[in-house]
Amino acid sequence: MSKSVLDSPYAWGRLALTLAIATVANVGMWAIIVVMPSVEAEFGTGRAEASLPYTLTMIGFAVGNFAIGRAVDRWGVTRVLVACGLGIAAGYGLAILSTSILMLSLAQLVVGFFTAVGFGPLIADISHWFIKRRGIAVALVASGNYISGAFWPIILAGYLAEEGWRMVYVILAVATLCVVIPLAFALRRSVPEEAYATAEAASGLRAQSVGLSPRMLAWLLGLAGVGCCVAMSMPQVHIVSYCVDLGYGPAVGAEMLSLMLLGGVASRIVSGALADRLGGVMTLLIGSVLQCIALVLYLPSDALISLYVVSLVFGLSQGGIVPSYAVIVREYMPAREAGARVGFVLMATIMGMALGGWMSGWIYDVTGSYQMAFWNGILWNGLNIAIMLWLLGRSRTRGVLQPA
Repeated sequence: MSKSVLDSPYAWGRLALTLAIATVANVGMWAIIVVMPSVEAEFGTGRAEASLPYTLTMIGFAVGNFAIGRAVDRWGVTRVLVACGLGIAAGYGLAILSTSILMLSLAQLVVGFFTAVGFGPLIADISHWFIKRRGIAVALVASGNYISGAFWPIILAGYLAEEGWRMVYVILAVATLCVVIPLAFALRRSVPEEAYATAEAASGLRAQSVGLSPRMLAWLLGLAGVGCCVAMSMPQVHIVSYCVDLGYGPAVGAEMLSLMLLGGVASRIVSGALADRLGGVMTLLIGSVLQCIALVLYLPSDALISLYVVSLVFGLSQGGIVPSYAVIVREYMPAREAGARVGFVLMATIMGMALGGWMSGWIYDVTGSYQMAFWNGILWNGLNIAIMLWLLGRSRTRGVLQPA
């Protein structure tokens, strides 16, 4: 197999299959957001306690990105996808049997862990098949996460209203078994050795320009990821509950979430193309600044039309942030460690989402309003911007950052 397979028609076909898998595999992390008001009502909990299943989902999702990423490095993506597809379905089954918020939270931990196969591990795998268009390829696969969150809530809304949240989980378990596992066998082709050699040569040169070891850079990116995703979680996790509080109902909130995530898909694609020209660091900085501006716009917005508009602006602003971390990892770290390195950094971003989701619920319980939760997100976003500015400045004093 020659290195001509990189950026080839086969690579683009593999990308399409990977995106289809991601669209189904990722729904586990979004379903709990849509059913959160129903869960809160059924179990009679407060907003912070009702956010616990989501928080454990994201903790499982975070750990899964790292652990499953390492497994893909060792055993390949097909075997891991099959195992994780079975695990996702089992997690849904446990959730259906839940009789308390604690049991549901533990079930969601399982769902979140195995759902991670549809994010970081797939991003790392597809990144091996592209050089010139790696940014756009990574962005498209990462968009599977947002496409999942944009369309599945709309598809499932009728079942949620008529038959309850448990039926929603039955449908998702069946969809996972029928889509993820069969398509996994279409990805059995191994990464060519030439792809590793080409990537290693390029990443070694870029690593010298920034002057940090892979481990130090990974920890720095992880801290930045926590900051941006605590901020990101406020609208994404609580928009449905926010709309319920304002009297607009959960269906309107689900529409805003879908609009936000559709905007995120567009943002991810544009950011991927931008990363191929400017590099991951600059692309991430641009997205982080735009996200901060969008969060500020939420503060005066509680009218229906303005919330729709700001939710779209937020989605268009922040969608490209998380894929940019994967691009940076592939630009500056060893290719053979892609699954583990991408998984570690994305684990940190998801931990930020988990922390932010719980933190916003706690702030709401204490203050009776989401206003301070938005301010909390803005402050955390500032941490991410500061780190990116420092990294950009350091790299420019040692050599110009180059895109993939």
